[in-house]
Amino acid sequence: MDHAPGPQEIPRDMTERLELFADLLRRWNRRINLVSPRDIAQLWPRHIADSLQLADELAPGAAVTDLGSGGGFPGLVLAIATGNPVTLVESDQRKASFLREAARATGATATVVAQRIEQAVLPPAAFVTARALAPLPTLLGWARPLLAEHGVCLFLKGRTADDELTQAAAEWHMTVSRRPSRTSPDGVILRLSELRRVREPDRAIGR
Repeated sequence: MDHAPGPQEIPRDMTERLELFADLLRRWNRRINLVSPRDIAQLWPRHIADSLQLADELAPGAAVTDLGSGGGFPGLVLAIATGNPVTLVESDQRKASFLREAARATGATATVVAQRIEQAVLPPAAFVTARALAPLPTLLGWARPLLAEHGVCLFLKGRTADDELTQAAAEWHMTVSRRPSRTSPDGVILRLSELRRVREPDRAIGR
């Protein structure tokens, strides 16, 4: 497994902004549960570097919608790292407040939508991202209405990825590309396109 990238291996300006984000998260985490307290010492490899793996999958300047953004993973990290406009959907009002402050402080091109995913009405995005949020069949149901034509889902998944793909295949037609995570031996990055429900006659997204 490749060594997880650290702050010394990415451009200095990005490192500084990500370190500012990490410092804010540490401070806010004393009051609200953004990440597990035991993960604070491992923010870079466990959360930031993990999220950064999706940066190379994004088209420059393409709009991204991040589902269940929580402490900013992966959506706010991607906004900081790429400059892409990212919409962060987070229903927890306290976490949404953190995301707004972190986006302001880091200068990220990010918009926070403090609503449940099912209730969010947003412009279609070229990419929909999520990390450790929900089983794949549920994620796809949330993501499809938010995807632009030819849109792509990028999901960071763990050891249950194969089982989730099997379950999702009962409900969805899709093109699946996958690659192993560089930060977790059990992790996988799923790139899903051409989404269409099995009993849906409409033209597929991404076809």
